[in-house]
Amino acid sequence: MREGNLEAPTRHPLDWQNPAFYDEAAALQEMERVFDICHGCRRCVSLCQSFPNLFDLVDATEDGEMHGVKKEAYWQVVDQCYLCDLCYMTKCPYTPPHAWNLDFPHLMLRAKAIQYKKGEVGAAAKFLASTDTHGSFAGIPIVVQAVNAVSRTKFARRQMDKVLGVHPDAWMPELATQRFRWSAAPSPATVATQGQRTPGKVAIFATCYVNYNEPGIGHDLLKLLAHNDIPYVIVDKESCCGMPKLELGALDAVAQHKAANMPVLARYAREGYAILSAVPSCTLMFKQELPLMFPGCADTQAVKAAMFDPFEYLVARHKDGLLKTDFKTALGQVSYHIPCHGRVQNIGKKTEEMFRLIGQTVSVKLTTVERCSGHAGTYGVKTPTHAVAMKIGKPVFKAMAKDSPDFISSDCALAGHHIAQGMALAGTPAKALQHPLSLVRLAYGLE
Repeated sequence: MREGNLEAPTRHPLDWQNPAFYDEAAALQEMERVFDICHGCRRCVSLCQSFPNLFDLVDATEDGEMHGVKKEAYWQVVDQCYLCDLCYMTKCPYTPPHAWNLDFPHLMLRAKAIQYKKGEVGAAAKFLASTDTHGSFAGIPIVVQAVNAVSRTKFARRQMDKVLGVHPDAWMPELATQRFRWSAAPSPATVATQGQRTPGKVAIFATCYVNYNEPGIGHDLLKLLAHNDIPYVIVDKESCCGMPKLELGALDAVAQHKAANMPVLARYAREGYAILSAVPSCTLMFKQELPLMFPGCADTQAVKAAMFDPFEYLVARHKDGLLKTDFKTALGQVSYHIPCHGRVQNIGKKTEEMFRLIGQTVSVKLTTVERCSGHAGTYGVKTPTHAVAMKIGKPVFKAMAKDSPDFISSDCALAGHHIAQGMALAGTPAKALQHPLSLVRLAYGLE
């Protein structure tokens, strides 16, 4: 076998507007080529169910080679990919600029786009990916209370299973009684020092999840910015980042969300704001997927350059000598999970760096777990894949329970809840689940 590529992986733009992109025969031919290379390597077998499915298909053939696998079986591999990007960014030795030019996630995305174009994605999956739609009830107290109460009942969960394909045992987020964007406190600061690495003002992209489901995460981010005298604004208006639609292969819908968001966000980028998003998948969408879908769009590239993970920004602020380190409250034992869409942003372990910074002043005993939780957007809640998601997460559940932590935490709130559920089922329930931004707020002693 040829030696793997030793250079950093690079990404080709996604040629999704080319009619040839949707040529199923050509896509299947490319899948055969890529799958054959994957079969010969097998480094990614532990990442998700796509690779075990692929290798089982190959191993079941008469001679154990890829040419014996029927092409209609390829979709068993496609359907298990949730675009975590870990195979590309952390495992595969054959990514560009290697001559074999492997991009497994974007090949799976191409296959999903073909399925979507053919009308093979059902109404239930489309609804689950429409975060703006089912979040529209958030912030209407009586309606929210009724919806949340009903959705907890066994009858409602059976109906959700029947109609939407949501597993009755899967954790589901509740709607917030007050949306983040409606209740965000105004910035007390008007001027901040400009750092070498960080602009001294921030624009917050709320995200659907923070806005509709857990606004407390957003409020804690604002408290950290206010404590550090960093002026902030909430972006004037926003639509879904498009990641749920991307995972379906609904690329035209992704483009519609991009058209709504980019002119707004680009204005902030050009006015010198750092743009922060507290959901790793949303941040990744603006840093990677949209720039690859629209490589010639100046607005998209400007937003890419201005987009920060919150801890990427805070740690850079510290390196500029501008972050306060007046931490007051010990956090004790913390089990922290790095989500996939955080790992593949190529920013390093910034949240872990922040916890270690806190540990220089007050007690923090940190365990970091760097492995997929299995939740992966809607994958972890869907009836056909919930059990697989829990199986993928088992090593994480076990590692997070080590040393009986006072807190468990993940930058991805959805992954955090999935992990808490898995720990409880394993008989090691978490004492407390808190987002990392909330833990930093606690460490500062902020109310």
